[in-house]
Amino acid sequence: MISPLAHVDPSAKLGKNVTVHPFAYIDADVVIGDDCEIMSYSSIMRGTRMGNNNKVYQYTIIGAEPQDFRWKNKPSRCSIGHNNVIREQVIINRGFTSEEGTTIGDDSFIMAGVHIGHDTVIEGKCVLGNSVVIAGEAVVGPCSILSSGVILHENSHVGDWALIKGGCRISGNVPPYVIMAHNPASYFGVNAVVMRKHGFTEVQVDDVAKAYRHIYQSGTSVFNALKRIEVDLEPGTVRDNILEFVRSCNLKLVGIPRDLE
Repeated sequence: MISPLAHVDPSAKLGKNVTVHPFAYIDADVVIGDDCEIMSYSSIMRGTRMGNNNKVYQYTIIGAEPQDFRWKNKPSRCSIGHNNVIREQVIINRGFTSEEGTTIGDDSFIMAGVHIGHDTVIEGKCVLGNSVVIAGEAVVGPCSILSSGVILHENSHVGDWALIKGGCRISGNVPPYVIMAHNPASYFGVNAVVMRKHGFTEVQVDDVAKAYRHIYQSGTSVFNALKRIEVDLEPGTVRDNILEFVRSCNLKLVGIPRDLE
């Protein structure tokens, strides 16, 4: 299943039923799991660990060297989970500030021209649209969608089930279950269509809407909004996830004026 026209370093470890097309490049210190397919002209660079059933399309580079002046040729890693589709001309840089390095979870669809910076974590079941750019040390929570042309700045954090509209520039923290749109990015409502499609109840969707009315539409501080949410909503997975996220980022959210943080 390995073309004689591909380069596969003798020290690379490939699992069962791996297909490597002509002119692909597999570097040393690479591990690729079972049932993966590496298309022509793509490169899997040293330090990459890839799980099972991934498909990597043409001209993609996985495990490129970190684009950060702090990196001084020390060991660096890129970890790819299972069942990911990585389309043409994607670049994923290795990470060096953590042992795991740059991490892509399972079941994500990464479209053409995406760039993922060093030590970023894509937690899984995400969709990254064409030409999304993610800087270093960012986090994208599970089941989130970044539409085409989104720019996610360094150290930004996108919560679970969030939807960021095309072309948005995000510098900061996007809480779970929201839609963000425009530039500067602002709250555009609840990601209700996607939530309903994936089994969230009407009560849960309504709780999300109530929570974000307090945070984004009441004109009070985020601190006071959290107090109101605790009183207004019954404890539950959705409410608790919102409260935990907002507190974990010190009440600093995209779309909130500084004087209301």
